[in-house]
Amino acid sequence: MKIGMNMLLWTNHVTEEHYGIIDTLKLTGFDGIELFLGEGNEQHYSMLGKHISDIGMGTTCVASLSPEENIASPDRKIREAGLEKLKWSIAMGAALNAEVICGPFHSSFAYFTRQPPREQERQWSIEVLQKAAELASKANIILAPEALNRFECYLYNTMADLKTLAERVNHPSLGAMYDTHHGNIEEKSQAEAIKTIAPYLKHVHISENDRGTPGSGQVNWNEVFRTLNEIDYKGWLTIEAFSTIIPEFANAINVWRDYSPMEEVYTKGYSFIKKGMGI
Repeated sequence: MKIGMNMLLWTNHVTEEHYGIIDTLKLTGFDGIELFLGEGNEQHYSMLGKHISDIGMGTTCVASLSPEENIASPDRKIREAGLEKLKWSIAMGAALNAEVICGPFHSSFAYFTRQPPREQERQWSIEVLQKAAELASKANIILAPEALNRFECYLYNTMADLKTLAERVNHPSLGAMYDTHHGNIEEKSQAEAIKTIAPYLKHVHISENDRGTPGSGQVNWNEVFRTLNEIDYKGWLTIEAFSTIIPEFANAINVWRDYSPMEEVYTKGYSFIKKGMGI
C-alpha cells in the first residue's frame, strides 16, 4: 500500500518550479505524487518523471475529457477525438513512468444531456475504453475510471454503476477507482460501495466531504479504512484536496474558498491515513 498526494492542491500543471513541493512531500513520508495531464509534451513529462524517480517516489495521473472529446457522444468524430486524447494521456503517463491513470474519462466532465444515462451512451464509452485499455497494457499502465457525484457527471455515479463498466470492458489493464468525496454524496454506505467495487479496485482517492484535510469533516473514515483493510487493498491511497490558488481551475471544479491550510492538508492528511490504516 502506498500513500500519494495529488498536486492539484497547488497546480494543474506541474513543472520544475514545483520540485520543492514534491521534495517536501517526500520528506513528509509520501510514496508518490499524482498530477493532472492537461498540457506538456513527452520531453516535459520525461524530465519530470526522472526527478520524481531520482528521489525515490512513484507517480499516478488524472485524465479527463472535454465535451469535444466525449467518448459517450453519439458523434463518431467526437468519440474518435476522445480516443486520441486518451492515447495522448497514456503516452504522457508512460513518459512519466506512471502506474495508474485515473479520472472520469468514461465521459466528459461536467457535461449533461438533461436526461438519465442511456444504454447506447454507455456502450459507446465502453467500446472506446476497450481500445484505450489495450494501449495502456502496452505502456504498463492501469486505467482506473472514476464515478463522480450527480453534480459533476450523469453517466456513472455509484460503484454499482462503475462495476458494470469494468465488467463490460473486461480488460486486465482497466479497473476502477473509489473517491470518498463522491461516495459520501452518492452511496448509502462507504463500506458496501468499496466491497462492491473491490474486484476491480485499482486506486483510491482520500478526499474529505468539503475537499479539505482528510479527517476534518463528515466522511465515515472508520468505515472506509476498515473496509479497505478487509478487502486487503494494496494500491495507492492518494489525498485529493483543492484550493483557489489557480482561479481558472477552481472555477471549473466549483471551488469558491480554501477549505484547509495547504500544509495541514498534506501533513495531517498523511498521518491520518497511516493511523487509520494501521501502517
